Amino acid sequence: MANQADRYAALRTRLINAAERTIAERGLAALKARDLAAEAGCAIGTIYNVFEHLDELVLAVGSRTLAMLDAALEAARSRGPYSSTEEAIADLVRLALAYLNFAARHQVRWRALFEHRISGAHSLPDGYVEQQRVLFAQVEGPLAMLLPGLDDERRRVLARTLFCAVHGVVALGLEEKLVSLPLSDLRQQVVAIVRAIARGRNELPYDAPVSVPLSSN
Repeated sequence: MANQADRYAALRTRLINAAERTIAERGLAALKARDLAAEAGCAIGTIYNVFEHLDELVLAVGSRTLAMLDAALEAARSRGPYSSTEEAIADLVRLALAYLNFAARHQVRWRALFEHRISGAHSLPDGYVEQQRVLFAQVEGPLAMLLPGLDDERRRVLARTLFCAVHGVVALGLEEKLVSLPLSDLRQQVVAIVRAIARGRNELPYDAPVSVPLSSN
């Protein structure tokens, strides 16, 4: 039984590795079960013995991307404690720039996080949702200094709102949807919007419910 379990685990890893290479190099649309099976050395039907559905495999790759992003954000921020609001704002800026740099460096796999839409019959695994929570918690730390009167739920909402603002600038800039900008100019835009939001924080609406899953139905 141990050998069978080891073979199962090894095949699962090969399939995730194959899917990760495909997504990172050619994007989500290039992911095909036939190609994955050939690269992993198994029959197409065997994929569905290892993964209940392809969404599960894509989310396994997405989980690796989220882990990479979390590590990049973790390395960028000082994590406090902050002696002033300016230090907290500086940390928010560092986080935003780290997000932009990650997206620019890993555009194809970063884009796949938002392109993926899971079937209505499936839901995000608890572990994947927890990874998202940990990512947003990176933003919540500086916000706790900037708005100490907010309860936990409102701070979580605000963290997601700030993420949406930064992600919008990054996505439009990198995808060149509105205008083509050098990366240096895009960095300046990200810094400007984070500072503007942080310094005008007392005017932000905190009660609006916000949900920003990085992979959704």
